[in-house]
Amino acid sequence: LSKKLLAGEWDADRIRLRKPDDLAGLELQMRLGVRATRLDTATRTIGLSDGTAIGYDGLVIATGADVRRVPGWPTPDELDGVCELRTLADAVHLRERLVEGARVVVVGAGFIGLEAASTARQRGCTVTVLEGAPAPLMRGLGAEMGAAVASVHARHGVDLRCGVQVAGIDGEGGRVVGVRLGTGEVVPADVVLVGIGVAPATAWLEGSGLTLRDGIVCDATLHTGAPGVYAAGDCARWPNHVFDPHDDVEMRVEHWTNAAEQGAAAAKNLLAVARGDDPAPYAAVPFFWSDQFDSRIQFVGRAHGGDDVHVFAGSTDGAFAALYGWQGRLRGALGVSMPKMVMPFRALVAAGASWDEALAKAAALTAPPPSTGAPA
Repeated sequence: LSKKLLAGEWDADRIRLRKPDDLAGLELQMRLGVRATRLDTATRTIGLSDGTAIGYDGLVIATGADVRRVPGWPTPDELDGVCELRTLADAVHLRERLVEGARVVVVGAGFIGLEAASTARQRGCTVTVLEGAPAPLMRGLGAEMGAAVASVHARHGVDLRCGVQVAGIDGEGGRVVGVRLGTGEVVPADVVLVGIGVAPATAWLEGSGLTLRDGIVCDATLHTGAPGVYAAGDCARWPNHVFDPHDDVEMRVEHWTNAAEQGAAAAKNLLAVARGDDPAPYAAVPFFWSDQFDSRIQFVGRAHGGDDVHVFAGSTDGAFAALYGWQGRLRGALGVSMPKMVMPFRALVAAGASWDEALAKAAALTAPPPSTGAPA
């Protein structure tokens, strides 16, 4: 939604993960346009927004996440030019406003914010990105590598300001006119994209008895503790034993590759238990990528605030690859426009490889090809 479709290069049908024909053969009963509003695990029923209820033998909760909003800030419905980016309708709404010469301000320098900033700049907009942290992508990549990614945007004319506080969004005559900073400065804007992250969509589960803590807390098999109830995707928080004994072994991952893999794992475990078989722990190495301008950013693993970071190929001024390690173990690998230098480390992270093993693999990947010995 933040790249090809937003740029106008693809239509909506092209980004669908499943075509209608793929679903038709599954004999699903689809209840579209109806929200789940209540879960009763004792009677195994789900209350729906149309006043009806549906019973279940097994349940997979995959309600995803909703955009975070700041109380007091105008929403897209309240002020023209204010945008969010979570749904197809959001993307179309934003795309219509990314016209050449438009002044676009993006609040939040996470992946969504930076991808949208890149797209807007390529469509001829003037783009300013505002971020409260000292560097972009702090949560995903850490400060040092986040700053390296910032240079990608600087080279393409994006005004990326870190360490700034946003006090509010100003409008006149029903339209947005600027973003007000804590210093009192107003950054003029025709379009404001608020991309400050998401929150798991779990409000409907209050009172259900499930443990909610920035997501639905599950065990290693994605079971919620309630009979027959599992969770998957952005709303699920589970102990990922790939990262034992790290302090953030319990995690919630907001990338669609994880949602796809985790959904399949939850369904398999639900059915296994129903058959009387043992469920399998879901242990995975998170993987994501992000296209920004002419750079493809790829990461496998999990960044940690105290990681040792070692650039083993290229330079942070352009294309490069780096390893993340902590307490003598490999935690992840980052590549900017170096795809062949990233994916080989996913298996090493999964295997709990040591830092020395990771450095040896990096040396092998960057070693010059052996000489053939042929005469010149």
